[in-house]
Amino acid sequence: MSSMIKSALAGIALLVTLAAGYWWGYTQSQTAVTTTATAITHAERKILYYRNPMGLPDTSPVPKKDPMGMDYLPVYDGDEAPSDQRIVAISTEKVQKLGVRTETAELRELIRTVRAVATVQTDERKQYTVVTKFEGWIQRLYVNTTGQAVRKGDALMDVYSPDLIAAQQEYLIAARGLQSVVDGDPDVRAAMQRLVTSALQKLRNWDVAESEVRHLQQTGEVRQYLTLRSKADGVVLEKKVIEGQRFMPGEVLYQIADLSSVWILADVFEQDLGMIHSGQPVTLRVDAYPDKIFNGEVAFINPVVTPETRTAIVRIVLANPDGLLKPAMYARAEFASFHRKDKVLTVPDSAVLDTGTRRVVLVDLGTGRYEPRTVKLGMHADGYAEVLGGLRAGEAVVVKANFLIDAESNFKSALNSFGHTTYYPVSGEQEIAPSSAVLSASPVQYRGEGSIEAIDFAHATVTLAHGPIASLKWPAMVMDFRVQEPLLLQAFKPGQKVIFEIAEESAGEFVIVRIQPADTFHDH
Repeated sequence: MSSMIKSALAGIALLVTLAAGYWWGYTQSQTAVTTTATAITHAERKILYYRNPMGLPDTSPVPKKDPMGMDYLPVYDGDEAPSDQRIVAISTEKVQKLGVRTETAELRELIRTVRAVATVQTDERKQYTVVTKFEGWIQRLYVNTTGQAVRKGDALMDVYSPDLIAAQQEYLIAARGLQSVVDGDPDVRAAMQRLVTSALQKLRNWDVAESEVRHLQQTGEVRQYLTLRSKADGVVLEKKVIEGQRFMPGEVLYQIADLSSVWILADVFEQDLGMIHSGQPVTLRVDAYPDKIFNGEVAFINPVVTPETRTAIVRIVLANPDGLLKPAMYARAEFASFHRKDKVLTVPDSAVLDTGTRRVVLVDLGTGRYEPRTVKLGMHADGYAEVLGGLRAGEAVVVKANFLIDAESNFKSALNSFGHTTYYPVSGEQEIAPSSAVLSASPVQYRGEGSIEAIDFAHATVTLAHGPIASLKWPAMVMDFRVQEPLLLQAFKPGQKVIFEIAEESAGEFVIVRIQPADTFHDH
């Protein structure tokens, strides 16, 4: 009985050994087949690029090693590296359907054109008013219509005035008295000469034309009607007199303006005033002459802004030799303002996605891959924006359908937030002191140092002038960051140096998770 049991157990052991050997051999053969199939599949599929083995946001089109000597890992067509959660991949067919279009970030001279509505006005320095300093009546009008052109010295009207007749008679009496004492006492002659001079000066003080004074001196005749003449070239803007009318001293008879040069008064919005300066060339167009372009220059900028329109008047002096420009005409003024003499890096305005606290562009990495990139922008001009940081010359950015790509990128980032993350964490060798203002608990952060330029408590944002952030490949620049707890910003003020940590909340959107004054930082 005992021998039978032993034989049975030996048989069972033999069967188990045979089964285990068969299973091991089968597993090894299947593994070899799978490995071979995978190798064949990878050999047939195209390598898109090589990613950093440590999960850093760095790729290479060719094989390379990182600073630690580790090989970059290949990413095949159809695969997506875990570290590329910020990069959105779109198939070629979808790119064509979306109508994606890109342009290259280039250096160019940034010229901003400020446009304003303007009106033609008379040159205030060339306006004249015809008034008299004596009472009289109008005997005859030579200039009898509004708009009539006159030259300096042209006759305006003949007037009758008892005061003028009396002044002429005084002169003639004094002149005869001077003749009667020509051989007399020198003192008497001097006194009579003073009377003659006084009588002539009275006529000149009443603005009697010099030709009328000379006629009186030469003929010795009192004229009943004296002629008033124009003192300047111009056009009659207002005629307030008629023949036979009585006028009083100081009463306005004519308004005359010289229109050989005019003023263009442009209403420039206050946000554009910084682009305007004296002597700046201006291009002007008027609806009356659509085929003509007028060129002038800025002569004066009004120091007062009109509260109702939030505009300031900019005065442009313009020559008008042909009289084409008439007062009260509408005009369109264009002020060309050069941002600076050298060229600056620019992208089209359509490439910029403005979230309110961050400006983002989508960088085309090729093969349907797009990376949201936070950029710092300067001035905008004629469809282009100056790039102060975050982008290099020659990089292609999406200018059409970028909103749809960004929407997909944000959706993808939201899904990835439920799984693992590939953000490169701050080194544990330099932790921020526990006394720092912790805004949110985040396992991954990027460290930066800088100074506070401004704080916007209403929008919970802070403007930081920070140094380079190597882990993000950011150069030194000035950026706006949002914080999650506005109350903690009350402990800081502009000009203060700080150390901060940021984390990416969504694609291209970084939020401050820790911040503390630099003078309280302790390196552990």
